[in-house]
Amino acid sequence: MKRILVTGAAGFIGMHLCRELLSRGCEVVGVDNVNDYYSTSLKEARISELSGKDGFRFERLDICDKPRLEKLFAELGFDVVCNLAAQAGVRYSIKNPDAYVQSNVVGFLNVLECCRNYGPSKLLYASSSSVYGGNKKVPFSEEDRVDCPVSLYAATKKTDELMAHVYSHLFGIQTIGLRFFTVYGPWGRPDMALWLFTEAILAGRPIKVFNYGDMKRDFTYIDDIISGVAACIFSDRLGKCEVLNIGNNKPEPLMKLISVLGNVLGVEPVMEMLPMQPGDVPVTAADISKISRLAGFKPVTSIEDGIPSFVAWYRRYHGI
Repeated sequence: MKRILVTGAAGFIGMHLCRELLSRGCEVVGVDNVNDYYSTSLKEARISELSGKDGFRFERLDICDKPRLEKLFAELGFDVVCNLAAQAGVRYSIKNPDAYVQSNVVGFLNVLECCRNYGPSKLLYASSSSVYGGNKKVPFSEEDRVDCPVSLYAATKKTDELMAHVYSHLFGIQTIGLRFFTVYGPWGRPDMALWLFTEAILAGRPIKVFNYGDMKRDFTYIDDIISGVAACIFSDRLGKCEVLNIGNNKPEPLMKLISVLGNVLGVEPVMEMLPMQPGDVPVTAADISKISRLAGFKPVTSIEDGIPSFVAWYRRYHGI
């Protein structure tokens, strides 16, 4: 049985990962500062899904609070750390750059320092497909250059990868960076397209479609993401310092997502076609051959199956 720290436990991926690890008999300590970037009630509801489960402990803690984080590491000791705490969102980073540097850079440095001093055997951390910037070559491979980010969010995630490499090299910490590709599903984030579209369509409002709909995303269902993260936690085939794509390996046109969603909701979406937003990219596509080889990752959920699951959860959550 492993004792695993999951930062960002009140987040979308964090909550699902905690639940999966508990089902495997792990002892899980979840931490989160429950900030108000989006609805705190949603975050509190996620925590409630975990509270009371055998083996789970929650600490309301900000990873930028180094003394409290060090105290937690010193008191409990962890076999594995999964750092999913971060300030998310490409567009928000243009308006609020300080939040990204504090959480994604300073906070992650604190996690690295605690791993250095208190010795978990493995550190996994959230990177992002956004590090690929305006990469024209698809699918995106871990071997591609990623030194031209187009958002501060992407720059902070690339910074995390560089810092992790340094700590692996200097202090022998095994670090596994996971470049997530457009995760969606039940308990998802309200600032993501699928939630925004569903909310607007059910309210009878037009949906905002950027780049006039000429976009593709490697939409990846949450259950597939969690199976991949768990596989990386328990795999003994990963190197000392890895960066891995974790996506569906099947980029879908944004207009197809809208069509499937409209069919599931039984409503014809009304669209407001808009130009590309600053910091956004037209395509994301994951080459997942590396994570498949090293961890046996194999996504299985199409948007035709994943979107109905999200909509069913959305209706339950909102009581509609």
